Amino acid sequence: MTMLTVAALQLPLGSDDEAENIAAVSSLVEQAAQAGAQVILPPELFSGPYFCREEDEALFALARPLADHPSVIAMQALAARLKVAIPTSFFERDGHHYYNTMAMIGPDGAIMGTYRKSHIPDGPGYEEKYYFRPGNDGFKVWGLFGAKIGVGICWDQWYPETARVLALMGAEVLFYPTAIGSEPYDADLDTSRMWRRAMQGHAVSNCMPVVAANRIGNECGQNFYGHSFIADEWGDLVEQFGAEETGVLVHRLDLARAARHRAGMGFFRDRRPQLYGRIAQDI
Repeated sequence: MTMLTVAALQLPLGSDDEAENIAAVSSLVEQAAQAGAQVILPPELFSGPYFCREEDEALFALARPLADHPSVIAMQALAARLKVAIPTSFFERDGHHYYNTMAMIGPDGAIMGTYRKSHIPDGPGYEEKYYFRPGNDGFKVWGLFGAKIGVGICWDQWYPETARVLALMGAEVLFYPTAIGSEPYDADLDTSRMWRRAMQGHAVSNCMPVVAANRIGNECGQNFYGHSFIADEWGDLVEQFGAEETGVLVHRLDLARAARHRAGMGFFRDRRPQLYGRIAQDI
C-alpha cells in the first residue's frame, strides 16, 4: 500500500473519572474511523489528568498491568470493531516496575507489542522520573496496512536519535503521543513553537511524515497547549489544531511520494556512521 490515512486526536483529559476520559477518547476514535483513518493516535496517558506534575506515592495505584488497563481494553474493543490501529499510551505496572508504555493495538484488536518510553523527563511540572523506569527494550517499528510506522512517546520527540533510529529500522511514518504544556518555573516560556519545530525537523531530516497528538485544558494550574498536527515529508503542516480545539485531524499520506523524495534527498545514502561514535558516548 502506498497510501495511509492517519489521525491525531486532541481533547481535554482533566476529569478524575477515568471512564469519562476513555469515553471521550473513544468518541473521537469513532469520528476518525468514520473519516477513513486507519491509524488513530490519542494523546499520552489519556485515561486521566497528567499526574506527573507532583510526586505522590499514592498515584502509583493508577498503574496496571498491560492486560488489565482500562485504556488498553477499551481501545482493543474499538480497534477490532472499527478495523483500525490505535497506539495506546498507558501507565504500566510490571511487577515492582512502572513504565510509561504504548501498546500497539492492531485492526483485529490484538496487541502487536509494546514500547516503553526511553527518555524520561524530570523537572518542575513533569516529575516523570519519580514514576517511570526508562524503557530499555529499544525502539519499535510495526507493519500496519502495508506501511511501517514508528512510535516515540512525548519526551522522546525532542531527540533526533529517536526519529533516526526508527527511520533506520524501516519506519515510513512517525507518531508521537504527548502531554505537554506550560512550564511552572517560567510563566513566560511557551514551548509550543519549539515543540512543533523539533518534530517538523524530524520529518525533514528523515523525509517522512510525522503525527503528533497532545491534550488541551487547564489541570490544577498546568495549561496543556494542544497544537496537535500532521506534517508531511517536507515538515509542512498539512493538518493542525491550535490551543483550544477538541477534535480529530485526518490526512491521507502518500507514502510512495515520500519514499521517492527520501531516496532523492540522499540523507540515508550520505550518512557517515563511522564518524558518529561520539554520539553514543556519555557526556
